[in-house]
Amino acid sequence: MIVCHCNVLSDHDIRACLGDGPDCPRGVGEVYSCLGCSPECGRCARTIRAILREAGVGGCAACPVGECGGHEIAAEPMLTAAE
Repeated sequence: MIVCHCNVLSDHDIRACLGDGPDCPRGVGEVYSCLGCSPECGRCARTIRAILREAGVGGCAACPVGECGGHEIAAEPMLTAAE
């Protein structure tokens, strides 16, 4: 399914860039960088964050993997269409 219409990214694209290595994305912004694009409207951020949680990444050191309350991820700035 298409997750990001601005960059035409699918859930498969996002999952394909996830992994266990130190260079693998751990946050929404890092997913964009890994896929060679940047956020446009930001509407897909929640879905990308959910995919990260589902894959067991994107949490923080204070929370069990997959159960992060979102403090680290939510701290990423959201870009609006005007930016």
